[in-house]
Amino acid sequence: MSLAAAPTPSALHYPIDALPEHAQTIEVAPGVRWLRMRLPFALDHINLWLLDDGDRLVIIDCGYATADTREAWEAVLAADGRPLSRIIVTHHHPDHVGLATWLAARDGAPIHMTQGEFFAAQAVWNQLPGYCVPDMLDQFRRHGLSDERHDALGTRGNAYRFGAPEVPTRYHRLFDGDEVRIGAHSWRIIVGFGHAPEHASLYCAELGVLISGDMLLPRISTNVSVYAATPDDDPLGWFLRSLRDLCNIPDDTLVLPSHGKPFKGIRSRVEQLVEHHRERCEVLLAACQTPSTAAELLPTLFPRTLDTHQVMFAMGEAIAHLNHLESQGSLSRQVDANGLIRFTPCR
Repeated sequence: MSLAAAPTPSALHYPIDALPEHAQTIEVAPGVRWLRMRLPFALDHINLWLLDDGDRLVIIDCGYATADTREAWEAVLAADGRPLSRIIVTHHHPDHVGLATWLAARDGAPIHMTQGEFFAAQAVWNQLPGYCVPDMLDQFRRHGLSDERHDALGTRGNAYRFGAPEVPTRYHRLFDGDEVRIGAHSWRIIVGFGHAPEHASLYCAELGVLISGDMLLPRISTNVSVYAATPDDDPLGWFLRSLRDLCNIPDDTLVLPSHGKPFKGIRSRVEQLVEHHRERCEVLLAACQTPSTAAELLPTLFPRTLDTHQVMFAMGEAIAHLNHLESQGSLSRQVDANGLIRFTPCR
């Protein structure tokens, strides 16, 4: 997640006051139940969803692979009693895909996800070039990360496997625009970009519900980072375009986010997030009057102490904002003889 918490627009409405108790569910729409699982981070929870599929169940996202989450799933599924028909994973991050393989093994349920997310999970889990810790550290080094922070990140190893000890080896591919029938209702797949390669949200017009995953959150702006494999990409630009596309959905739709409470007010939230990132870009542009590396700009974007886990997200997000300004023609990069990258305003 982003380390920058954007203020929540007053136009947002939270129609559900209660939070699900641990290992319990709340029905938020006909045939749609909300679970809230714990996370071992400052962002301390993830929302997961159970959908009625006749005499079976569909799971949307799976949680981080801890004993606590496994026990909660066992309790929830035992209380319902129905087997699983499918598991849908919105994207490859470990709090979403972490227990997918374990859950699928219960009833032989197939895992559905986009190809981009399947490949990303494989790449990070297997530490393929461009998605491995050494390449990430090399990228951060070129963007000015100090030796101390570089070494602290390196000692963690492949932290992805802590939350996803195994990832799917086979899957059913989802495409943007697919209509997925679950029980009595049809859900349209909406693929978004920037936070993950091909993030899948699910929209049911009949129920007036959007399962937004991490693409649209009510209280924080989701993390947008640059992979070492594609160092010049503009994922922030992709993310902002994907947000605007969500405004085609009716504004009174109930949004079910992966973090935070269900809410209504899509357009207000999108407008506020667009403004948040515009303001962040303006702050960076002003700071770059003196040529600066991404690491030197971390206090500008995140004016508080960052732990090692947060530094990883902060560096990725700082680079994403600088790349976005470069793609707009506002900044240019300078590379010195040692390969160190600094950004300066275009003249």
